[in-house]
Amino acid sequence: MSELKRGDRGALVEMLQLGLLRSGYLSGTADGIFGPKTEAALRRFQRNFGLEVTGALNADTWETLRRFVRGYFRKKVCRGDTFWSLAAQYGCTPAEIAAANPGVDPDRLQIGESLTVPFGYPVIPDDVAYSSQLCAELVDGLRARYPMLETETAGKSALGRELTVLRLGSGKKQLFAAASFHANEWINTPVLFTFAEDCLRALVNGKKLCGTDIGALLSEVTLHLLPMVNPDGVDLVTGALQSGAAFDAAKEIAARYPAVPFPAGWKANIRGVDLNLQFPAGWEQAKKIKYAQGYVSPAPRDYVGPAPLSAPESKAVADYTCGNRFRFVLAYHTQGSVIYWTYGDDAPPQNSEQIGRALSDASGYPLTSTPPEAAYAGYKDWFIREFDRPGYTVETGSGKNPLPLSQFASIYAANRPLLLAALKEAAVSD
Repeated sequence: MSELKRGDRGALVEMLQLGLLRSGYLSGTADGIFGPKTEAALRRFQRNFGLEVTGALNADTWETLRRFVRGYFRKKVCRGDTFWSLAAQYGCTPAEIAAANPGVDPDRLQIGESLTVPFGYPVIPDDVAYSSQLCAELVDGLRARYPMLETETAGKSALGRELTVLRLGSGKKQLFAAASFHANEWINTPVLFTFAEDCLRALVNGKKLCGTDIGALLSEVTLHLLPMVNPDGVDLVTGALQSGAAFDAAKEIAARYPAVPFPAGWKANIRGVDLNLQFPAGWEQAKKIKYAQGYVSPAPRDYVGPAPLSAPESKAVADYTCGNRFRFVLAYHTQGSVIYWTYGDDAPPQNSEQIGRALSDASGYPLTSTPPEAAYAGYKDWFIREFDRPGYTVETGSGKNPLPLSQFASIYAANRPLLLAALKEAAVSD
């Protein structure tokens, strides 16, 4: 974690504020501005935890504060502690403590034994800007609180950040969803994270999710979620990346395309390659379209790259897809609240429309053909062409990217049932 001080702004400040809000030292909302209120809250936190009181975030303070971002802490058992007393004290459930401590007998706790104790709030926030570092902290929190969750690295970004996939379930049938191919469409990252945690909480508490027996469903289907395909680009858009050689290079690229706001209009990876124009499915046609629009070199958006799959992020997604056998895939983007299901003039794979209708009915998003100007070189396009199986681009929300977090509630209200419908369709698909 970078050192932060008064006057700093951006997603990392919001992550700091998230920790202070969750720990009770800050009131209100995270605004991403390290002002006097945040400084005073941090000083109180440092004082009460026996840290050097500087009013700035340093490594020691972050190591103490991050437990509140991750949503759990480690505790040594004291005399009189039980799963029930700890759950009452920290606002979680005994079942959640049991899930976080597999193999520990709640009736035979040993004094001095170390336990993972969840806090009462969900791990995943929906009211702060996201960054690659926040994603890493949330993955750690989910894994600690729900050890049945499996994770793996699909690959790395241009700056070496891991592309982490969450895997839920044990079913032989496979379903994949990925978000934030485009940097300024990062609002879909918490959509996938939140759905993962909703499923996990339902599992450990023995409850249904929207009337669905999620345990039975995940015994039939393994759900693979890649919440952030483009971490470097997201960091640029949300202000987690504000200096250094990579930032300077991106700013130089943006200067050649002054009509695109910087950094808010940035869709590409940090090297100026649009990751959803990188897949070998009509890539040459996409190149002709985008070159005609003036995107002939690394750009904030719409540059197809020197060759298909030349960007490490798109190559990682393609390799991960080839390493699994997905029944169908969902590629998350923003704008329009629609579902696209076709690739060019090719006949769609069997059951594509049936599955698409189920997703549409669940979400209220209309199912429509992909418009010609966006019909080539996308991940969904490549999946359909390469594997002759259904693929869908889910466009959430509407307005100007990046969409404000005030839209998250309505976006998630539409997409939780969509994702549940996708699981159900994957379970019955051949």
